[in-house]
Amino acid sequence: MDRRDEGLRFVRRMYLPRVVGLALGAVAIGGGLYEVGAPAWVWVLLVVNLFGWPHVAYATALRSRNPYRAEMRNLMLDSAFGGAWIAAMHFNLAPSAILVAMLAMDKAAVGGMKFLARCLLAQAGTLLVVAAAAGIELEPLQSGMAARLAIVPLLMIYPVMVGLTAYRLAQRVRDQNRLLSALSRTDGLTGLLNRQAWEEAAAAEASRCRRSGGTASLLMLDVDHFKAINDRHGHPAGDTVLRSVAQILRDSLRQEDLPGRYGGEEFGIVLPDTGAAGAAVVAERVRRRIEAAVLERRSAVHATVSIGFAELEPQDADFNAWIARADRALYAAKAAGRNRCMRFEAALP
Repeated sequence: MDRRDEGLRFVRRMYLPRVVGLALGAVAIGGGLYEVGAPAWVWVLLVVNLFGWPHVAYATALRSRNPYRAEMRNLMLDSAFGGAWIAAMHFNLAPSAILVAMLAMDKAAVGGMKFLARCLLAQAGTLLVVAAAAGIELEPLQSGMAARLAIVPLLMIYPVMVGLTAYRLAQRVRDQNRLLSALSRTDGLTGLLNRQAWEEAAAAEASRCRRSGGTASLLMLDVDHFKAINDRHGHPAGDTVLRSVAQILRDSLRQEDLPGRYGGEEFGIVLPDTGAAGAAVVAERVRRRIEAAVLERRSAVHATVSIGFAELEPQDADFNAWIARADRALYAAKAAGRNRCMRFEAALP
């Protein structure tokens, strides 16, 4: 999604809070205007502001080349209008204080302290200009019962709306962070764990076994003659073969098993709570399924795999030593003619 699309989403997200906020704010302002005996034309301006400004702001931001920046300007104008209405109410204390607080709250939520400071300056500037033009004294007016009652809807409802908007934004951020975290651990071609994430899983399993005295095995798998597949059928076909092998691994393993793409045409599998005998069964099952499958249907590509496996041993200094032993078994399987599974033995070269 490009920046303009993100800006448009921001504009749409701000439309409803502005409509509701202006309606609630108009009630609060109306209480203050009533107590100072505002003339009819001021009430007309309040109605125009209430029913006209949200739609004008929305339309102009949508048409802007930079919707996000246009909406931020609209938010500053919200504060500026608030300053004008504070002056028009002759600084009636209760609605003026609530108006400043509510406008400050949503600006801080949207743009942080720097944006809030700019909005407060715009608000103060408009307030002073309107007060000077109308000859209104800069002296707070004590609020009567009408003004105090008129602020209640704004005070009760608008913070909840701002909070819900912030909550939805926080949820989106958390979802995006989870997605980024998953993508950073996933191989883009096969959808399996990438090498770093898979090695972390192998290290974690080795540590778990040392703490609990449990057992685990590790398989290293290599697609036989993969370069020849690429040379004969092309790299797109080779990619399809790797994706098909990854799918067979997912279908052949338990939920707790951890397959990953180690690099190129090589895969690794961590088998928790599995000894060498169990690993041999899994390895042979995987080998047979891959051998029997059509891995790329367009060119009817078949392939075989060589697999080496090793059970975690007390003498393994760390997970790298465990992987190295399974890797030695894999190369022994390839040297012995490929399309076979071999367990690590100390006598292996």
